[in-house]
Amino acid sequence: MDEKEKRKAEVRARMEQTKKKKGFMTPARKKKLRTLIRALAAEELKKEQARKAEERRRILAERTGPPKDLANANEAELMAIAKEYHDRLKMLEADKYDLEYTVARKDFEKRELSAKVNDIRGKFIKPPLKKVSKAQAQMEKIKMFAAKANQMDHRMGLKSVPKFVPKKVEEGDKKEAGEGDAPAPDAAPAEVAAEAE
Repeated sequence: MDEKEKRKAEVRARMEQTKKKKGFMTPARKKKLRTLIRALAAEELKKEQARKAEERRRILAERTGPPKDLANANEAELMAIAKEYHDRLKMLEADKYDLEYTVARKDFEKRELSAKVNDIRGKFIKPPLKKVSKAQAQMEKIKMFAAKANQMDHRMGLKSVPKFVPKKVEEGDKKEAGEGDAPAPDAAPAEVAAEAE
């Protein structure tokens, strides 16, 4: 029996040791691991920055060429150097203009193609709608009604009066009014012709 108890104790001891190993990442170990990772990242970042700086220096030296000795140059050499730099500047500006134009054209083509794709798919960008209060909408209606009222004919509001129709005057009424003394319209030309003779 002693052997069985010893084996059970050994098994229990092994079980306890495995339980302790499961909790491998203690807070102190986590903190140490974080600091190591940060140190490695900082070192990699420094190496990357140094590599980029070296690459930049190499490209600038390649593009600009060796530095010119301006202190010991006479006037003719200075003029030649200035002309060389000026010609190079003109060439670079022309290249820059061409590249900007190419980029702008490609951006335009990209926008056009994306619009076509959206049209084909049926996906349209809905513009955000502006919130309008009801009071503002009512004010707009009132303004529109007032504008319509101004455009309408102003005579519509006036009182309608029957049209004045003159009454026909009879022959007897003309004599009473003193119009009977005047010659009749048919007789007037004959009388005017007799008086002229």
